[in-house]
This record gives sequence, C-alpha cells and structure tokens, in this order.
Amino acid sequence: MIRAVLNLSRRQKSGIFLVLDMALVPLAFQIAWALHNSAPVEGDGARMLAYLMLLMVAAGLLSSQLGLASLQLKAYHGAAVFRSGMLAMALAAAFWGLSLIERTPVHPGVLIIFGLVYFVLYFVARHGLLWFVTQIYRRSSVVTRIAIYGAGQSGVQLARELRGRPNLMAYAFLDDNAMLRGMNLDGLPVYPGIHADRVAAHYKIDRVIMAMPTVSESKQALIARRLEAMGLEVLTLPYFAQLIGGEEIMGKLVPTNPANLLMREPLDVAMTAGLRAYEGETVLISGAGGSIGLELCRQVVSCAPRKMVLFELSELALYTAQTEIAALAESAGIEIVPVLGSIADPVLVAEVFARHGIGIVLHAAAYKHVPLVEANARAGIANNVLGTAVLARAARDAAVKRFVLVSSDKAVRPGNLMGASKRMAELICQDLAERSNQTIFSIVRFGNVLGSSGSVVPLFQEQIARGGPITLTDERVTRFFMTIQEASRLVLLAGSFAAGGEVFVLDMGKPMRIGDLARRLIKVAGYTVRDAENPDGDIEIVTTGMRPGEKLHEELSLRKGMQTTAHPKIIRVREDHLSEIEVASGLRDLRDAIDAGSDEGVIEVVARMVREYAPQNLPGDAPQIRIAGARTPPETPAE
Repeated sequence: MIRAVLNLSRRQKSGIFLVLDMALVPLAFQIAWALHNSAPVEGDGARMLAYLMLLMVAAGLLSSQLGLASLQLKAYHGAAVFRSGMLAMALAAAFWGLSLIERTPVHPGVLIIFGLVYFVLYFVARHGLLWFVTQIYRRSSVVTRIAIYGAGQSGVQLARELRGRPNLMAYAFLDDNAMLRGMNLDGLPVYPGIHADRVAAHYKIDRVIMAMPTVSESKQALIARRLEAMGLEVLTLPYFAQLIGGEEIMGKLVPTNPANLLMREPLDVAMTAGLRAYEGETVLISGAGGSIGLELCRQVVSCAPRKMVLFELSELALYTAQTEIAALAESAGIEIVPVLGSIADPVLVAEVFARHGIGIVLHAAAYKHVPLVEANARAGIANNVLGTAVLARAARDAAVKRFVLVSSDKAVRPGNLMGASKRMAELICQDLAERSNQTIFSIVRFGNVLGSSGSVVPLFQEQIARGGPITLTDERVTRFFMTIQEASRLVLLAGSFAAGGEVFVLDMGKPMRIGDLARRLIKVAGYTVRDAENPDGDIEIVTTGMRPGEKLHEELSLRKGMQTTAHPKIIRVREDHLSEIEVASGLRDLRDAIDAGSDEGVIEVVARMVREYAPQNLPGDAPQIRIAGARTPPETPAE
C-alpha cells in the first residue's frame, strides 16, 4: 500500500482529489436536510437527484478552476482554505439557482447548512488525507523528513519551496525566539530549538536545514554540533544575499560540516586517552576566543577538567567564549575563569598561574595571518615569540604538568615572518623541554584549518555571495587541510602522548589545490564556474599573483625519520633545535630590536635564529599587503 501511494503520479492524485470533491456533495446534501429537520417535497425525489448530479459536476469543474484538485495536501492552508470556502459558497448558490429555475423552492436554512457542511467536510477530508499520507511517508525510507531551524523569512520561503519536491517533506520549524513558540507558520508548527530532540523523535526527522542567514557563524556552528550529536544531517543556507532573486533556495544548501569539502574521509580520532589526561585538571587555554582556541575549549569540556582558564586578549572574543563555554560546562560543574590580557605580560601570567594552580597549558594564542604579520613585524614577533617565551617559562616555573604549543606547517622552511615566528616559538619550547624535569613540553603542527578565522573558505563564501569573482593567488598553490574539530582533537591527543620535546604532525594525506577547493565551494553553493569553456557560468575565478611571504607548497616536517604513536594518524618527529645559549641570546636581541622600534632589527634576529628562513623584504623595505579583486580576509587575533 505504501509503495502504491508513493508511486501515484501527479495526474492520478489530482483525479482522486476531484472524485473526493464531487463525492462530498451528496453527503453534505443529506446532512443539510437532516440538520434542518425537514425533507424534500414528496414526489420531488427525481428532481433532487438531478440537482445532486448537476451539483457534483459543478463541484468538479469549480475545484479544477480554483486549482484545488491539483493542490498538494501539504499546501492546503491559508489561501487554499479560502478557495475551498469559495467553492462551498458557489455550490450553495448553484443549489439555490437550480431550485429557482425548476420552481422548487428550498428553504434558505438548507442552503446555508449545505454550504457550511460542505466546507467543513472538505476541510476535514483534506486534513484527514494529509494525516494519512504523513503516516505513510513516516514509514517510508524514500522520503526525507525535514525540520527547518529558523522561522523567519528565509525559513518560510524554504518551506514553500519544499512543497514542490515530492521526496522532501518539512514537518516543523525550530526557533529560539520565544515569541514564535506555539505558532503555526505556513502550515507548520513552531517548536523551541531546545526541544529539537523531541521534535526529531516525534516526526522521525532525518535532516535539519538551518535557515538563519543573519545569525553569527559561531552560533550556527554551536547549534549544528548539537543537532549532529543527535544523529541528524544538518545543512545550512549561505548568506542572505544569495536568497535575493528568483533562484531556488534548495540549490544553495551546503553542508555545515566542513569535512565534506576535504575530498577525503574525516579522521576518526578517538578521545579515550585525552579524557584521562585532562580529567580533574585545571586547564589554561591561551587564545581561547580564536577559532582553534574556542574549539579546544569545547572539546576540553568533554574531558571533565576541574577548572578551565580562558586567556584572551580581545574583550569581545573572551565574552563570546565565556558565554558559550559556561553554558556547556554548567551541567558538568566545571569552573570557568575568564582572563583578559596579553600572554606577553609576565606579571599577569605569573599571577594567573599562582592563583589558579594551572596543571595543563594549551597555547593557541598567535597572530596567524601571513600578510598582516609580514607588514607588522614587531607586533607579530612580540606576540608570537616573546608571548610564547613568557607563557612557557611561567609554566616551567609553576611546575605545570604539560605545555602544548599549537604550531603550523608554515614553520617548516618558513617563507614568511609568520611561519618563522611559529618556528621560533617551537625552538623556545624545545629548549625548555631539554631543561625541564617536571613540565612536559610538546608541539603540535598541522596545516590549514577549514572554517577558522584565517581560512580561505569564509573569504571564498563571501565572494560567492557577492556574485564573484573568487580570487586565487596562483592556480598551482596547494595546502594541507583539516577541520577545526580534527585539529583540536589532535592537540589534545598529542598532548597526552608527549614525553617531552616532540613535534607531532598529522598524516593528512595529499595536499589539496586551492583552485579545486574554490570550484567545490562554487558547486555546493549551487553555481557553476565561468571560464573559457563555460562563458555563461555564474562565478569567475581570477588569479591575482602570490602575496608577500607565500609559498606554493607547504611541508609538515624537515626531518625524514618519523615515528608512529598510539594513533595511526599522529606522527612523532624529533626536529633539530638550538642550544640554550643561542635561544637566550636570540631572545635578548629580539627584545632589544623590538624596544628600539626596529623592524629591520627584528627581521635580522629572526633570520639568525631560524636558519631556513630567508627574508623576502630586505631591511629598509616596508612589507606591503597586496589586495587584488577583493579584501584580504581579516585575521582575528587568536590571543
């Protein structure tokens, strides 16, 4: 039976509705006479039968003309209900007209009751059929059951478009706006977002589409993670600008999970070891408001620490992080301590370690945007290098158990100041690891992170939303990519594996061409690439040339000898490091150059400490950020 209903053609369904609309006429006729407590005049039976036949024909013709017979069941609301009322009124008027023509008076009460009863029967029949078909669809694996998160303009527009797709069925809206709860919009009930699990269980929801283009990406990501934890597939609508015009919304749905863009299977990184290493500890996360720092905070919560100290330079980023993490940690009884300030402030850092008894440090604070650090050498080096030195030495002096530095593949044979600064931070940690008996220092190095503040993905999505073009520095550029979730999990796991001084890298497979990533983003957004082969495409890709300090290809390690760890995707590397005297003298000279306000002096010290680094800007040259075709994506300080 289920298969038979699902296989009905559009014409067959319209035929069923037409027969039903006609069959309701004699039923309404009988009920009207019964309710009026009267009967047709004796001997008028044949005439009344003729009336019925004519009214049934009229009902069929009017139903077709008003578009009711071809209307989908889930579209029967609002204007459609009004049209069914017009049909009932028209049939009552036709009944009255026939009685006048045949000079067989019918009491006005019968005519009124007939129209009202027909309308009620029509309404009940349509909703009864909808309930019946809904039950069938619920038991079918062919139909995808959908809930729409966001009951605003975009959500309602999406719900209307879904009605034209027989394999998709929207059942409800989810929305966090308390004013909308209990309402019915466009035929769908609105439930609070906090009850998403109940809604999913009640309607057997398969997929949730997030239609909240004006809500911040961080909040959408938080909601998406909660929904995905329930086993639901989550899609999102891109920027609201993409909804303007006559294009269909469904073609603009993209997966919220950035792993779908990697063209590889997501890494299955078990957290068993990480849970034990961080359980009951006081964990300090520097750069807690940055992309990676905030994701580290989220995942540390699941490790059940005793206390979390969120260290952040940006007031807004710290407030946002504290609000989200406090909500996640409340049920677990984890204390959240926000600390506003710079890791380069030795007095503040020492006070934080002494007051809170820090056991583990996850150091994610850094300036990561290559052109900005290139153009602001002193600020970038002071934050990334001297800040690391202050934090790492304070951790050693406080006998912290573990110190984990979040590094970058740009630290390998660095072609820019940002990469060189990360390599210097690594050298500082390696030096302390050689001379520390209580604190285990380790380094986690990985490639680009999809969805982070410095990722190309948000920039490409913004350019697509504006209608293009997408700007590439060079078609040959390749990068290693991973998701924020994968990167953060690696940091926690590697930190628990460390014995001291290691550099951990992730086996991320083959690097991806940035051009391929751009084309994939265009495709999932529902557009086509405009090029010589397809001049009528939607989005053009423009090559702007390499920016200062950029390399065509990145590496993850200098050394050939690598060892596996407890997880097959995490690799342990022993990199060369400087002597204690070299590190100390280099940091002293670096402070002197920064205090003297000399970018040239800073670059010279960096080049001396990081032997693989060859400055692209000679002393006296002012590094410039080259902007072509679109703005350079802003890098939010991760500190």
